[in-house]
Amino acid sequence: MIRALLHRGARVFGRRYDYNVDYMHHVIDTSAAAGLALSLLPLVSQYKGPKAARGVWAGALLASTLDGDCGPCAQLVVDFALENRVDENALLAAVEGRLDEAGDVGLGVQFARSAISRSYEPNEFADTIRARFGEQALVAASFAAASGRFYPVFKRGLGSGHACQQIEVLGRVGKVAV
Repeated sequence: MIRALLHRGARVFGRRYDYNVDYMHHVIDTSAAAGLALSLLPLVSQYKGPKAARGVWAGALLASTLDGDCGPCAQLVVDFALENRVDENALLAAVEGRLDEAGDVGLGVQFARSAISRSYEPNEFADTIRARFGEQALVAASFAAASGRFYPVFKRGLGSGHACQQIEVLGRVGKVAV
């Protein structure tokens, strides 16, 4: 019964986002417990914090995901961000590495890159996020920076990784600056 529900959820997700969910079905078939665990991961990555800071969340999730790959997972993050009304021009600028033009999305990208860098120096972007948007926004950006790499790495581990691709932002193609 649980497997059937998990498979149904994966199919719905795949159709909604035009996303290949074969790896999800594989995990569910391998272990219902693993499929359930996989279905609960969005509880972490999709904690967005305050609405005013959605761009920061999106930028942190995008940077973390791009650190893992620049294929379908990155496109999915862009689609999530657009669904959450993150500015399309800021997203495109961030995808293309024009962080000075990306506003809050660029701030999120810089925050995540700093967090991922293995530096134990204070993350200078954390203070900016905290001062402008509050502690909840910093928590959301931290979740995003930590979790965005999960799916690309997990998929590669299962042999389902994908090559880089161009990322579309509402029909506008951005050349990924990795």
